[in-house]
Amino acid sequence: MKRVFLCKETASGETRVALVPQHIKRLCEMGYELTVQSKAGESAGIADDEYEAAGAKIAAALTDGYKDCDIVVRINKPDSIEKIAENTLHISSFDVFNETAAIKEYAAAGINLVSLEMMPRSTIAQKMDIQSSQASLAGYYAVILAASKLPKLFPMMMTPSGTISPARVFIIGVGVAGLQAIATAKRMGARVEAFDTRPVVEEEVKSLGAKFVKIDIGETGQTEQGYAKELTPEQVELQRKGQAKVCAQSDVVITTAKVFGRKAPLLLTKDMTAQMKPGSIIIDMAVKTGGNVEGSDPEKEILLDNGVRIIGGDSLERNVPKDASNMFSGNIFAFLEHFWDSENKTFKLDAGDDILKGCLITLGGKIIHPSFADK
Repeated sequence: MKRVFLCKETASGETRVALVPQHIKRLCEMGYELTVQSKAGESAGIADDEYEAAGAKIAAALTDGYKDCDIVVRINKPDSIEKIAENTLHISSFDVFNETAAIKEYAAAGINLVSLEMMPRSTIAQKMDIQSSQASLAGYYAVILAASKLPKLFPMMMTPSGTISPARVFIIGVGVAGLQAIATAKRMGARVEAFDTRPVVEEEVKSLGAKFVKIDIGETGQTEQGYAKELTPEQVELQRKGQAKVCAQSDVVITTAKVFGRKAPLLLTKDMTAQMKPGSIIIDMAVKTGGNVEGSDPEKEILLDNGVRIIGGDSLERNVPKDASNMFSGNIFAFLEHFWDSENKTFKLDAGDDILKGCLITLGGKIIHPSFADK
């Protein structure tokens, strides 16, 4: 198993590509055979001839690439699996917790599915983790987006005409996206505060020059994979009350709080946003999974009556497709490299491997991942 097919993305608004020429070249040198669907990299600024120069063949159509491959690589799940052959290994992000019906279709078709979001949070799998690589870019861009919409400057400026006070930025959720947002806002000169339900991240926040907001919501913690544990309704209400005063004083609020595999917690209610200053900007980075902000919309900006603007920050990494593609491609390369059997010149699909135990959903016509096998 060594013939890899890179697909052109069809999802609305998608600008990234799952493999870039520099990694295609290295895979070819290892012994993989690469085919790329024509114009797969167009939206990321990569032409077909760059892929050819790296050693790949170009397939004019999707079905042409499917005919002669062992492994399919893409960013998002396909519109249809009709032409994908049995025993093909399909690698992409998949939103598996909300796509249980699609998982059954893959199993029935005999397609072996790797869901990249399910990559274990382990040291060895870190370089394959698309969640982290893409979230860091999204966190950066959330701050850039907020700065472009805010009717005041981020840094303090002392001028002959007077002193401009720095913007106040409040980051809720200090995971990968939150940490990058803190670092970016600080570099831009803002006064930054942050909150997370995991007290263990306080030192990380302080190390970036931001203030950690302390809210007593009782016992909290994180999962074995480093995600924040889901709060009780009572804890969520305590968090809201504690955040209300900070939000009212802030020029920008960026929410990044997601609970993996479940609906995002509602952290900013209409009563809270009504207390914010006119012109304030809210970026809800959890809008796709239910939203942290009441009234946020993944499709459009919402301008409230008090002049506060709510922006749904869904897949913000798509706004920097060159770097987002490079990083996603690096994750895919690391995955393909890890399972490459150099002696036999093939991809070794070892279902007993700890990495595949976490992200291999279907195999040999069956749903094998324990989280979905009985659904």
